[in-house]
Amino acid sequence: MSNPWELPDLVSLRLVVEVLDGGSIGEAARRLGITQASASERLATLERRLGVTLFARSRRGTAPTDDGRAVADWASEVLDAADRLVSGVVALRERSIGTVRVAASLTVADFLVPGWLSVLRRRVPGVAVQLEVANSSAVAAAVAAGSVDLGFVEGGGRPPGLVSRTVRDDRLVVVVPPDHRWARRRAPLSASELAATPMVVREHGSGTREVLEQAVAVASSHPGSTQRITVGAALGSTQSIKAAVLAGQGPGVVSELAVGDELARHQLVEVPVDGLVMVRRIRVVWRQDRPPSGAIATLVAVAEGRRA
Repeated sequence: MSNPWELPDLVSLRLVVEVLDGGSIGEAARRLGITQASASERLATLERRLGVTLFARSRRGTAPTDDGRAVADWASEVLDAADRLVSGVVALRERSIGTVRVAASLTVADFLVPGWLSVLRRRVPGVAVQLEVANSSAVAAAVAAGSVDLGFVEGGGRPPGLVSRTVRDDRLVVVVPPDHRWARRRAPLSASELAATPMVVREHGSGTREVLEQAVAVASSHPGSTQRITVGAALGSTQSIKAAVLAGQGPGVVSELAVGDELARHQLVEVPVDGLVMVRRIRVVWRQDRPPSGAIATLVAVAEGRRA
């Protein structure tokens, strides 16, 4: 570089670091949301500007040179400093943001939102958060009505009139107490057998209930027929379902997030079901005419696991 102020752009520096972390240009491009061709072109341009070879290319792939490793280390320091700059500016700008109004489904509110809010408050000091907890249908309705700025829901399908973005996946599991006859089974249940058994499930409008019903219908359907679940009890929270299952009221279907401790301590046992895929999307939703900005956009970034 003839001029010391002709610094590489941050995207190119991020790309160098991601190639070393991910092991390939293709994986780094995927992480950054660009094409592999664009990533290769950026790296070639950066090498020309710096006057050093960062990666050795061959038919077997791309491997960092010693110079490339050194540049990646320095690039990481630059990127960390840039992140601190952005976070500091955001904090200054949003110090008087007021209250961020959020609604979340019960599972998300219990097991994910507390961690997200902790990170949000570190990034935006002084921000206040108002949290409403309801099932996914009620959360979507609150966002559509404008009574909250942002919503987190479970299940499939985009709520009408709202922008939706997936922040992570969550697996649902069938659980029973250790003394239940299913806990000693060696072979997985069939979806039809599960559907015919009275279960402890969430109420209508819950993302958990929606995913369960759809998964059972797909896994156990035959031409011209659709299998429905048998409801032994419909309860309004994951905690009440766990308590009912432990009390012997029947098998329950809950988020894996909610029963990790109980499974680890063998208080509950997961029951495999053949052909049953119960993975639901946890999504953030907002009104199209009210796109996230300021602290609200920062919360979306936190939920997605990225910097604002």
